[in-house]
Amino acid sequence: MDLAHLSFEFFPPKTPEGADKLRAVRRRLYACAPEFCSVTFGAGGSTQEGTLGTVLEIAAEGMRAAPHLSCIGGSRDSVRALLQRYRDEGIRRIVALRGDLPSGYGLGGEFAHAADLVAFIREHTGDWFHIEVAAYPEMHPQARSPADDLKHFVAKMRAGANSAITQYFFNADAYFRFADEVRKAGVEAPVVPGIMPVTNASQMLRFSEVCGAEVPRWIRLRLQSFGDDRASIVEFGRDVVAELCCRLLAGGAPGLHLYTLNQAEASLGVLERVRAG
Repeated sequence: MDLAHLSFEFFPPKTPEGADKLRAVRRRLYACAPEFCSVTFGAGGSTQEGTLGTVLEIAAEGMRAAPHLSCIGGSRDSVRALLQRYRDEGIRRIVALRGDLPSGYGLGGEFAHAADLVAFIREHTGDWFHIEVAAYPEMHPQARSPADDLKHFVAKMRAGANSAITQYFFNADAYFRFADEVRKAGVEAPVVPGIMPVTNASQMLRFSEVCGAEVPRWIRLRLQSFGDDRASIVEFGRDVVAELCCRLLAGGAPGLHLYTLNQAEASLGVLERVRAG
């Protein structure tokens, strides 16, 4: 199966050993010819320097890099300065997010919503950046209703975003319904499915609980039935996620964005099966 638009997400490593490991992971994943690689931004901007450093390394390796930029806790001056730094370094892509609140952190900063951040980026940098935003096929966990969540998504797109990447999910129908609702709302920009390869069952179930991603009961039960048999978990997860990807692409999804968790093997296994299918 052809896969024209592919991207990977990494998080900034916290140790020199983690940085060396991530360089090796990137080398392996670059062989898949991704369109770009994004780098996350910690809650409240806690990894800003790490994000910048990782983005600059990726760019130096000849790959397009897209830093996440969070508006939580950010001032207009600090965001403007960071945007200028990325411009000076030749970075042309940004993932603009409201961002997660760190524990014990009150609402702060000068941007209330991601749409405000998108509008600010456009106001101060024109068309320099291709702006990605987040989408939630199963609804943002803090949204009041699906209709309210869709309204906020449309606001981000109308503020100047070019495309969107979804939260990961395992229900293709949720993605297709969301994509239909987006089109009915007048948004024609690409909405790329975010994909989470399964390597650690308990970690994935914990992530899903926090971010509101539904894990179908049959998948949850199968994963739990494997206990500590990691090989069976990885094999089952690879099959499930590859099948999901194939269905999404066959149904018209514009590409795939893989949340790598700074690992290569699981993503490579999924993509091998997708391309074979």
